[in-house]
Amino acid sequence: MRGEDIQGLTTEELQQLEKTLKTGLSRVLQRKGEKIMEQINDLRQKGMQLMEENSRLRQQVAELSRAGKPAIAESENASSESVTNLTHSVVLNENVDSSDTSLRLSCQGWNWAT
Repeated sequence: MRGEDIQGLTTEELQQLEKTLKTGLSRVLQRKGEKIMEQINDLRQKGMQLMEENSRLRQQVAELSRAGKPAIAESENASSESVTNLTHSVVLNENVDSSDTSLRLSCQGWNWAT
């Protein structure tokens, strides 16, 4: 029904139309709220999964760093963003470690007798 169509309605018909509109609007608002809550719950769950993956990747980097192995290993379950972040983290750690290693190597290779 359009706005022009209500011109000829009686007061009772207008009240019935108003009641129908309020009921419909109430259902729309309720469904909207349900959808928003579903999205919030989905985002919370995704956030928890990302935090768990982050923790797992941090442990993997720490274990690989202790073992002296390259830490860039793509997991089947790891997202490309996680691997990218892991790669950047490893590059930074390698730069720090290589500086430390080169200092140790230069000290070990120094011949004090000459």
